[in-house]
Amino acid sequence: MAIMEFANPGRAPYTERERELIGARHAQRARAHFSRRPGYRPTPVHTIPGFAGTHAAYVKDESARMGLGSFKALGGAYAVHLLAQHDPGGPPFVCASAGNHGLSVARGAAEAGVPCVVYLGDGVPEAFAQRLRALGADVRRSGGDYDASMAAALHAAKEHGWRLVADSSWEGYTDVPLHVMRGYGVLFDELADTGAAPTHVFVQAGVGGLAAAAAAYARDRWGEAPRIVVVEPEGAPCLIESARAGRPVRVAGAPTTLGRLDCHEPSLIAHRLLSRLADLYLTITDDQARAAARELAAHGVRLSACGAAGAAGLLALTPEARSALALDRTSRIFLVGTEGPVEPK
Repeated sequence: MAIMEFANPGRAPYTERERELIGARHAQRARAHFSRRPGYRPTPVHTIPGFAGTHAAYVKDESARMGLGSFKALGGAYAVHLLAQHDPGGPPFVCASAGNHGLSVARGAAEAGVPCVVYLGDGVPEAFAQRLRALGADVRRSGGDYDASMAAALHAAKEHGWRLVADSSWEGYTDVPLHVMRGYGVLFDELADTGAAPTHVFVQAGVGGLAAAAAAYARDRWGEAPRIVVVEPEGAPCLIESARAGRPVRVAGAPTTLGRLDCHEPSLIAHRLLSRLADLYLTITDDQARAAARELAAHGVRLSACGAAGAAGLLALTPEARSALALDRTSRIFLVGTEGPVEPK
């Protein structure tokens, strides 16, 4: 199936307002916070010369991030730490999770000495629930899918006065997700340590928090020159359809094996940032993501298909899109390997 490519008609210059929301300064502040914690160290960057017909791709490998194995270790925990510092005797934290966000929140809560409740859908493996319990989380099952878990977490937060830590945002709920996104900025500040500025940044998206953090950091650090490309699974193109509509929209979606990216509604903050800062949105197939993971593995970079989705977008670009993006053998590409290989369930 051919991928869908959509040049962003709303592309606009980065503003001081956006810098105040989520710029390089926030990423550096979050990095300084984590650097004081014993489990923190920068994750590696793999350089692959000539990848996909470019000068080189620089792959930020998050597969060993702080023992969690995913960039998510930076977001939920950072938000929890900030909330706990502001109100150390406050109520428990609560979240919904179908992946690594719950582990990050649970770890942050354990480090802060605050109780944590995590709602999981019935389809989430029990091994994952056990990992959460090992961190001290109270794990509760709440229906068949992530949407049911999110509804349960929202209800519990309202009923008990618990502090909700979500990695998406909506009208009336933006402060905590913004902390989560600022935590993600740490990996881009580490990536900047490579020295050379990128010409292009390809980043995969679910609700869009990571992609928006990438776009904001790149614009603040390197200006308007880098081209920002947002990559989504064809089964869950909520950001590309929201960009088309000029407002956040929920998509019906289709089955996809890229479960970490299977999001049908964008984060409000992420959509607003990307609708101005991204240059191109595109979709990939599950097969393209798996093929990209195999190609990266051949270069010694072992990621899941979701973790390789940004690379899949680069590999799948049409000649027309490559030309429009001025992508050639002189290009320096930043990619985020968001997670290591997923173990069989």
